Amino acid sequence: MVGTDNEQSDLKGARNDSADGSANDAGNQDSGASRALIVHPQLKAKTDGAGRLPQAQLDEAVGLADAIGLTVVAAELIAVNRPRPATLFGTGKVAELGVLIAAEEIEVAILDAALSPIQQRNLERAWKCKVIDRTGLILEIFADRAQTKEGRLQVELAQLTYQRSRLVRSWTHLERQRGGLGTVGGPGETQIESDRRMIDERVLRLRRELEAVVRTRELHRKTRRDAPYPVVALVGYTNAGKSTLFNRLTGASVMAEDQLFATLDPTMRAVEVPGRGGRIILSDTVGFISALPTQLVAAFRATLEEVLGADVIIHVRDIVHPDSEAQKQDVLAVLTDLGVDGPRRERMIEVFNKIDQADDDDRRRIANLTERSPLTAAVSALSGEGCEQLLALIGEQIGRHDRPIRVALPHADGATLAWLYQVGEIIERRDDEQTVWLVVKLDAANAGRLEKRLGTPLEWIDGLVKSAEAVELSTEGAV
Repeated sequence: MVGTDNEQSDLKGARNDSADGSANDAGNQDSGASRALIVHPQLKAKTDGAGRLPQAQLDEAVGLADAIGLTVVAAELIAVNRPRPATLFGTGKVAELGVLIAAEEIEVAILDAALSPIQQRNLERAWKCKVIDRTGLILEIFADRAQTKEGRLQVELAQLTYQRSRLVRSWTHLERQRGGLGTVGGPGETQIESDRRMIDERVLRLRRELEAVVRTRELHRKTRRDAPYPVVALVGYTNAGKSTLFNRLTGASVMAEDQLFATLDPTMRAVEVPGRGGRIILSDTVGFISALPTQLVAAFRATLEEVLGADVIIHVRDIVHPDSEAQKQDVLAVLTDLGVDGPRRERMIEVFNKIDQADDDDRRRIANLTERSPLTAAVSALSGEGCEQLLALIGEQIGRHDRPIRVALPHADGATLAWLYQVGEIIERRDDEQTVWLVVKLDAANAGRLEKRLGTPLEWIDGLVKSAEAVELSTEGAV
């Protein structure tokens, strides 16, 4: 029975109980010690994995199971010509896998596909073990890894949305009351209706809590927009090396392991970049994956939308992975769903990571790719190779819209002078007894902030942004 104030572990029982009471004992065991079977169905009509190698897809599913601490006993690729509505596989294959599950004492079977509630229930009955699909597995990982309050709320919301669809009609004997006239009326509220109602109530509370968290996050974004530092967001497929690159560039110690979804909660650090004489805020975001559950995309939208507020987006790719190109398309699909398209997509920096694992032929191929596109960089986040060139490229991208502005400041306004050195690139400086004459390159945001500081409008003159107070610049100081 599902309670509205239960912990996540209690809420998981709603899905297991609703599917089949006989599977409960296996499902309630600690998944960290469970023996697991991984099955990747090769569906002929499947389009989600188009262009991917079946073995790479199976390896990814094994990696997901490893990320949650399961002991993978067996992993199989199974061709499915015609999916069965009741069990996905044919009766012969279901029986064959049942023998393997019994012989190996497997406690959880993971199907690397989307299962309907009926398919999940029937397979649990046939195999007498817990059965979860790809969506359920990813949700389990997120629930295990989320650290912040916002992350936990987002994961619980995604889990409840998923669990609600898993409630199937198997508890009609647990009707709470009788309705109608006399003693022959129909059933009142059934157990499934009660669970669904309590889940809906919990979802409403979670959404209200998340709305408050989103408002707080928006205030933080506004603070960052008001600050003089541009934001650069790292995105990429899970395990592409984003966190390792983040640690390399910032000197931070964010968890970075050879593991899918090693980090979930976004992290931000300041880092100095060459070329424009300033610093940036680098943001490490959650990794993407193929067939990312829609519940997670919806629940984590506030977190993922950090990407929308970034001045520069860096797409980190595992360039030596056999499915690197397909992973790229998955990332671009999520970015498109978030609203990152058109001009922003064209200005995105693409980082070819893990070149330390590339052989000579791969290095030549990567070098050709970087030569053809000015917005690419080849790096090894592990060894640091190419990271200096990447920082220089970031600096160039941040400063791509910078324009020269001519400013006259009194010597007494040292705060504005120091601020200009901090956020801009000083092209020329000339001092006289009363005034500091400057030509400085600024981006549009900081030009607006300078306009507020000076209290006078900035206008374009001969291709330069020019302060109205600087019109009287002498020809000696003019550029």
